Amino acid sequence: MKKRILLIPAILFCLCFSANAQVKHNQQLAKTIVENKDFDTITVRAKKLLNGFSAGTSYNEVWIRDFNTFIKGSLVAHPKEEVKKMLLMFFQIQGTDGNIVDGVVDSAKAGVGYQYRYSKLLPGWAAHKNTVETDQESSLIQAIKKYIDVTGDKTILTEKIGDRIVLQRIEDAMNYIMKDRWSAKYGLVTGATTIDWGDVQAESGWGVAINQKTKWAIDIYDNAMFVIAINNFLSFKPASYKTQRNWGMVAQNIKANVRKHLWMAKQQKYKPHIYLNGSPFSKSFNEDEIIYSGGSICAILAGFNTRAEVQEINRQLIAMAAKEKYATIGMTVYPPYPKEEYPNDHPYVYQNGGDWTWFGGRMTEALLKYNMPQEAYENIVPMVNRAIANKGFFEWYDVQTGAPKGSGDFRGEAGVLFDAITLLNKWAKGGKL
Repeated sequence: MKKRILLIPAILFCLCFSANAQVKHNQQLAKTIVENKDFDTITVRAKKLLNGFSAGTSYNEVWIRDFNTFIKGSLVAHPKEEVKKMLLMFFQIQGTDGNIVDGVVDSAKAGVGYQYRYSKLLPGWAAHKNTVETDQESSLIQAIKKYIDVTGDKTILTEKIGDRIVLQRIEDAMNYIMKDRWSAKYGLVTGATTIDWGDVQAESGWGVAINQKTKWAIDIYDNAMFVIAINNFLSFKPASYKTQRNWGMVAQNIKANVRKHLWMAKQQKYKPHIYLNGSPFSKSFNEDEIIYSGGSICAILAGFNTRAEVQEINRQLIAMAAKEKYATIGMTVYPPYPKEEYPNDHPYVYQNGGDWTWFGGRMTEALLKYNMPQEAYENIVPMVNRAIANKGFFEWYDVQTGAPKGSGDFRGEAGVLFDAITLLNKWAKGGKL
């Protein structure tokens, strides 16, 4: 009995010592973050670049999936009225079934290839929708939430566009997903087979439009994005507004079904796809071995995982990056799909193993949500260093050579780094995240 009693003070001493050590460690980490001059440089450069709304030098369009990730920086660079006007454009050209387009563009700059749509509510502009994705609706709702968070301006929700206010149009967009992109069998969101969060389907040909070759599938990215959007909607809608569905229950059911059908407990990772009308890949190809980084990060942001699982996902992403000389956790997938399996996107190119800060940088917020600041800092530093070394913001990077690729002045990278650094500084200064 005496031995047991003596053990209690020893245990308490160890706990106190550990807690004190953690406090000191966090204080030192906070100091390191605040004094990081590269963070200051990136913040200044990002603000300067975010004076425009198009995705980058290679694009004339304002893409909603991109705009959603740099809107907070845009609100620093622009008056809120300009940002609000840009957001409302997506509702002005919304489909009659509620769907939201990918990009809006000055009609004089509309290029070839896409099927453009026009609206009397948005004269002088054209728009197109990538039909293989299912994230445009979710991205717009998330962008509305960020706009409100930064500005405090909820009047955007009651702006009348045509015969409907924005709140109603938001629900129309969510109902579009429930009707047109929904699997009743699994209780999950669907889309074409793409690589993780990508917007190019596997089959050869025009990869951004549904066609007779399309293989319908369920993945983690689309479902995580939709749940984030639903939760955002529920957080900003007025209490007096009567919703068309019990959206809270929809979100809960998606989370439960994600855990049931997509989370691979033994491997502690997400299954790339569940196929609804057959797989586009050969029977000998084991797709389940592939790690999806962006979708996994969005799943953490959606609240699908425990802290222990988040730690393991982060460990796997770091291990994945370590396999390539110039990779960060922004590398889309590992290993990449063989070119024989994915003719529209060859290995280590673009979304098939390219490295995208645009998604990897979102892990900062995900880790901070789970009180993992050290990991958040360590993951973002290589991305910041890369942007500094290349004297700009780029769409993606080659993990085998380190070369920047795709669009220059890519606002997605600038916006995500701006947000990540802002959050780290907020944590370092003891602010509420």
